[in-house]
Amino acid sequence: MLFLKPKYPSSSFSCNKKAVVINELGGPECLNLINNHPTPQLKPGHAIIQNQYAGLNFIDTYFRKGLYKAALPFVPGQEGGGTILAISSDDTNNDSTFQVGDVVVYGTLGAYAQYTLVPVTQLVKVPQNVSLDIAVSCYTQGLTAHYLTTSVHCGMLQTNDWCFIYSVGSGTCQWAAQMAKIQGYKVIGTCSQSKAEAMMQVGACDELIVLKEGEGMSYSDYGSVDIAAKVMDITNQKGVKCILDGVGKSTVDISLGCLAQRGLYVSFGNASGAVPAFPVLRLNAKSAFVTRPKLKDYVRDEEELMGRWGDIMEWISGGMLKVSVDCVFDLEDVKEGHVYLESGKSKGKILYKI
Repeated sequence: MLFLKPKYPSSSFSCNKKAVVINELGGPECLNLINNHPTPQLKPGHAIIQNQYAGLNFIDTYFRKGLYKAALPFVPGQEGGGTILAISSDDTNNDSTFQVGDVVVYGTLGAYAQYTLVPVTQLVKVPQNVSLDIAVSCYTQGLTAHYLTTSVHCGMLQTNDWCFIYSVGSGTCQWAAQMAKIQGYKVIGTCSQSKAEAMMQVGACDELIVLKEGEGMSYSDYGSVDIAAKVMDITNQKGVKCILDGVGKSTVDISLGCLAQRGLYVSFGNASGAVPAFPVLRLNAKSAFVTRPKLKDYVRDEEELMGRWGDIMEWISGGMLKVSVDCVFDLEDVKEGHVYLESGKSKGKILYKI
């Protein structure tokens, strides 16, 4: 048995709707908006969401380019939010946690569409005091920042220890810097000149290393400042206990140079390209640790997902966490959104309005 909200008659619900489809891998030109994409069919353990927003994240570009794999053709987008249009009545939702009409956010592939089929286990409710655009902004980046600052270091990072976070002027690391302060860590951050003033107003970093921007670009030039030397000066030549590096290829050597003895290098993104392989013997100089985590492994079950989501919603409601939506593109402008993200110009979350 399926529960359908009466205001969506089955005749209109079953018709084709708009979605972005990737048929071949490559640049933003591979993002094709179509108006006759089949509406998903409900399956056990799933719900169909009528999307109002989809979030834009760097992981979307990794799938678009083929760095992360998905069978072609596919609808991109890792997070979205809207209203539950239909939900299965099997045991997955036997405690009636979710109902038709609930406003929810989710994280699963296929968000660049009017309708998305989502496992019930990936749904989270939006509190009444949090707007949907803010809630969608919180899912991938917020949950990622949460596990990076609370769990990935396995207790090696303690109160008043120094941690170093790249690119705190936007994206996941803008969140991570704030969450690190909530956890009681001392934070060194980097950002480009154009984002420095806004980041100082947020006040999440104890020390901010401002970098020049690459010629003709909004990206930070990581060679414009001797970052490792500055980090060592700030930490009295001890280095930092933990580094959160979402940049990748351009910063791996800098990161290893900034670590303290028995420090942890967390490589969680590829904004400048994937980190090349390096000999594990390089870690010996400081008995360092390295990890390459992903969000899925830190929201393994409903309890873990709801716990992290609850923290984020509480911090937002209490004014401890500031969420910045930089701009909202119409889904018809999907290509422009990817170009904007990859230009490095964003100072907060980028969303698509469905």
